[in-house]
Amino acid sequence: MPDEPSTEPEIVADVVADVVPAAPPAPVDTGYTADGVPTFDSVREKIETRYTTSIGAAELDSETIEGRTIEEQYDARQRAAAERLAQIRESMSKKPDSGQ
Repeated sequence: MPDEPSTEPEIVADVVADVVPAAPPAPVDTGYTADGVPTFDSVREKIETRYTTSIGAAELDSETIEGRTIEEQYDARQRAAAERLAQIRESMSKKPDSGQ
């Protein structure tokens, strides 16, 4: 009976267009070629990372008490070596007395 109200709820929905798959994502740069050889960029990045890490570690070491103590010991050793070298050079430059 068309004039009677229906007991079922009315469904309202939008029409959705077919989903078109997006373009595949760009390949992720792994740092290696398809043959498994590292690229120049990845090698450069590894070298730069190791270099900056070593510089940072050296800076941190020099800021600690132990690092400063070791640095002072090294400087003292260098001064002692320079003094000893000067003594050796001085002794070699002296002409031996001829006993005649």
